[in-house]
Amino acid sequence: MRLHTLRRPRRRAKWAVLITLVLFTAVCCASPLTTSLNALAALAASRSTTGNDVGGGTIADIPPRMLQAYQKAAVLIGNEVPGCKGLDWPVLAGIAKIESNHAAGHSIAANGDITPRIYGVLLDGSGAGGNNTAVADSDHGHWDGTAQGERAVGPFQFLPSTWDDSAGRDANRDGVKDPHNADDAALGAAVYLCGNGRNLSDPAQLRSAILQYNQSGAYADEVLGWIRQYRAATKTSVDLSHVTGTARTVLDAALAQRGVPYSWGGGGVFGPTTGICCSPSGKSGASITGFDCSGLTLYAYAKAGVHLPRTAAEQAGVGRRIPASQGQSALAPGDLVFYAYAPGRDSTIYHVGIYAGNGQMVNAPRPGASVRLDAVDAMSGFAGGARLL
Repeated sequence: MRLHTLRRPRRRAKWAVLITLVLFTAVCCASPLTTSLNALAALAASRSTTGNDVGGGTIADIPPRMLQAYQKAAVLIGNEVPGCKGLDWPVLAGIAKIESNHAAGHSIAANGDITPRIYGVLLDGSGAGGNNTAVADSDHGHWDGTAQGERAVGPFQFLPSTWDDSAGRDANRDGVKDPHNADDAALGAAVYLCGNGRNLSDPAQLRSAILQYNQSGAYADEVLGWIRQYRAATKTSVDLSHVTGTARTVLDAALAQRGVPYSWGGGGVFGPTTGICCSPSGKSGASITGFDCSGLTLYAYAKAGVHLPRTAAEQAGVGRRIPASQGQSALAPGDLVFYAYAPGRDSTIYHVGIYAGNGQMVNAPRPGASVRLDAVDAMSGFAGGARLL
């Protein structure tokens, strides 16, 4: 079996991740950016990207028909690989988010067929698109539309050889094992990840499965981050039974605002307000009554009698700072959680949330979203926290 690692080159350089962050994160929560970061934002505005939504993985960012395919595969995998454990739909969503952004820009029929078909670059060793390894044709163009070599196919970007040799499944029972069908592809990915019967609830085995899919540590880290975010998105409540005092007051106030829309510059000590115009991506809060990230924290802490400055970077200077080096385990419910373009430099902090426990935070993530529970990993550039209570 050919290693799935060969299916396509990585899509982004690390600098592109920073560009995307500058463009799409909630910088209204931040102090003014430096000239260099503004220049990156201007560059980002000129780029067309289908990269990851850095505001956090939610069920809402998955087309319903794709989500159905992931959930169906998580049920059917027990029949295909009886020894496999811990394969839930967020695992498949994490892979598909990176591989095709859940087939974004393509139509998904009721039977799961995806049009137009999703093709990777031709793996001819030419260097185009980062492709430096030639892979011989195996399917005479049946799946990848060319007999000149191999191209990764479908929403999970399988090589035709991998699909035909081992991964292909007919999940929608139409008599065809089709990598361009959402149901078939999702079940094929589940089979591939499960191997001979992995326990994917074991973090080490889950990482090993992802590395089998693509032998890149950075790739595995990225997929695992999305898996955590999608798992957090399935949770609609948080256990606060052990939280008391002012921390409970802060969290109750913040959680009561779930569903309130994000508003650029919105929110104050008395609750949601209309915001201002405009974010680097052109989003205006002037006609939206809601919160941005630091507006939400300002409001929730005011309910506990604690006055905070307006921006996330300023809020990092209040209370006892918890360094990022101590990790998430150092956080306690009610703590502020910060994110920076350059972790270690508080002047670059761009976002803040309120830690709710169990790896979750109350978050006003970005324009177009609303206040919600997110994984702490939902934002990039973890910069530690602050304890005010």
